[in-house]
Amino acid sequence: MRCPFCGHDEDKVIDSRPSEEGSAIRRRRECIACGSRFTTYEKVENLPLLVVKKDGSREPFLRDKLIGGLIKSCEKRPVSTAQIEALVDSIEMAVQNSLKREVTSREIGEMVMERLKGLDEVAYVRFASVYRQFKDVNSFLSELNQMLSRQP
Repeated sequence: MRCPFCGHDEDKVIDSRPSEEGSAIRRRRECIACGSRFTTYEKVENLPLLVVKKDGSREPFLRDKLIGGLIKSCEKRPVSTAQIEALVDSIEMAVQNSLKREVTSREIGEMVMERLKGLDEVAYVRFASVYRQFKDVNSFLSELNQMLSRQP
């Protein structure tokens, strides 16, 4: 690792520890030449993930876009930002663990709905109304009746 102060390319690691909830390693280093200390982070390199839209176009998976949609669905509901982030984390991890480099927007939408249903039913219905593009009140009622029939 090249020293950011003097440019020397030899250093020693003083301390290593996990950071960012275990997704990276934080290393404290000391330059052999000048003695300056600096911090580096080591992360697993993730290959870019593409989302295949309904029209066949592809765009990068954007975590913030998913969070934005969920925040709209959960507006004025007792769902915390931490719960939304955890939901997005679980979806992102599931997609990354599938080892596919492309995922359809439909697959992501279904994962969101599955997780959102257990989190908040009103937010689930709001998300479903946009995701499933209900054409009229009857299709909306049909979804509600399906949800009510599944409850014990």
